[in-house]
Amino acid sequence: MTDTAPGTPTLAEPPPPPIGVRVGELAGRYGDTPAVVCEGTTRSWAELERRTNRLARGLLARGVAHGDLLTIGLPNSVEFVEACIAAWKVGAVPQPVSAALPPLELQGVVELADPPLVVARGDIPLDRPIADVEELLAGVEDDAPLPPVVSPAYKAPTSGGSTGRPKLIVSGQTGVVEPFGALVWKHRPGGVLVMPGPMYHNGPFTSAMAGLLDGSTLVLMPKFDAEGVLATVERHRATWLYLVPAMMSRIWRLPDDVRTRYDISSLETVWHLAAPCPPWLKEAWIDWVGPEVLMELYAGTEAQAGTIISGAEWLEHRGSVGKVLYGEMTILGPDGEQLPPGTVGEVFLRRGPGQAPSYRYIGAEARTRGDWESLGDVGWMDEDGYLYLADRRTDMILVGGSNVYPAEVEAALDEHPQVASSAVIGLPDDDLGQVVHAIVQPAPGIDDVDLDDLRRHLAERLVRYKQPRTFELVAEPLRDEAGKVRRSQLLADRVPPAT
Repeated sequence: MTDTAPGTPTLAEPPPPPIGVRVGELAGRYGDTPAVVCEGTTRSWAELERRTNRLARGLLARGVAHGDLLTIGLPNSVEFVEACIAAWKVGAVPQPVSAALPPLELQGVVELADPPLVVARGDIPLDRPIADVEELLAGVEDDAPLPPVVSPAYKAPTSGGSTGRPKLIVSGQTGVVEPFGALVWKHRPGGVLVMPGPMYHNGPFTSAMAGLLDGSTLVLMPKFDAEGVLATVERHRATWLYLVPAMMSRIWRLPDDVRTRYDISSLETVWHLAAPCPPWLKEAWIDWVGPEVLMELYAGTEAQAGTIISGAEWLEHRGSVGKVLYGEMTILGPDGEQLPPGTVGEVFLRRGPGQAPSYRYIGAEARTRGDWESLGDVGWMDEDGYLYLADRRTDMILVGGSNVYPAEVEAALDEHPQVASSAVIGLPDDDLGQVVHAIVQPAPGIDDVDLDDLRRHLAERLVRYKQPRTFELVAEPLRDEAGKVRRSQLLADRVPPAT
């Protein structure tokens, strides 16, 4: 636990610079060195500075003002990064969303954010203006630096959580470059980071921007491709890589001669987060890239508190997501009582003493017990303060009075060689209350999973009541680009609402 807010300047430290100012400083330092690369497009630091100065003036001309949330619905691209930097340069708050959001869902987000403008491509039926980056640059020639300004919030990503209703999570950090971010993510000036995750999600956004603003080259992938990640790491001699467990699984399941074809020895840090990682998969990656290279973080977009664990620590505390690095965490029972080590309960978080709020919601209320807040996760701590997660409270399945955590069942399913990905939900049952239902995406090249073999595989790993009663095969991926699975939607699609 920390007693002071991470990154809080002492009397001897200068205040952290506004993000717009930092980009100008990096342009002066690195000049023609690549700053952002994506699918054949490269922006040097000098180009990034000049273009975002023009783009910022384009935003001002469209009525974007200090403190506005700016909805940015662009795919992973150089233009996405430029739009965010331009927003910071005018004191606005980047509010990233998926470029593939259906218009009605996007409209719901826009109603919460109330931006004067949406930066996106194409003709989307919304109740406010839409412009892409090139439209905003058109006719703007002045690329000189703008007056320094600080956005009131660093970011405002969306989250549907388990409810499926959008909410905005407005960061408590202002639009300045806090050194704590680069330290946590293990970035270094002159590094090369590869980001295959979608930048509209908080993990990719926060980690990639921290590296870029620390002086690393950001290599964005338009979308995840298992072999493409390895090829990109080799081509750019990447030092830093972001993954989620679904990506790790797909890379690991590449044929050995494909996976070992690429030289990834330049990697100094490989992060995984956003979803539970099956122990077998984590151990395989530790053996492959090294125990000091593989890192895991657990935190919410709300950033009240977070844990970190290295692969070396994990081998001593298998299954843990680490010890608290910032903020505070505790395990509480159903009546709000603090539970002893080794007892499963709900994970609650809060800021450390004297720390300012790390976020505020638009469109939702925090779930609290006193000054503790919950993100809905269930877990326990050991005697040494290492946190172990069981699952989300809302996803837990109650089978005949026994708790089943979907993540545990999914980890066992995903270990089977014929399974690419899986999701587990609880279906209603007249006898047991609920039974476990497994939705399975077969591995590439597998037309039909051998369910008898899969059942034998699960019987060796799970007690009987945790084993799926029913199976369903699907062709489409069950997790999105960020490794998230929306079990509430999967359940709604299979169980009609009560009348």
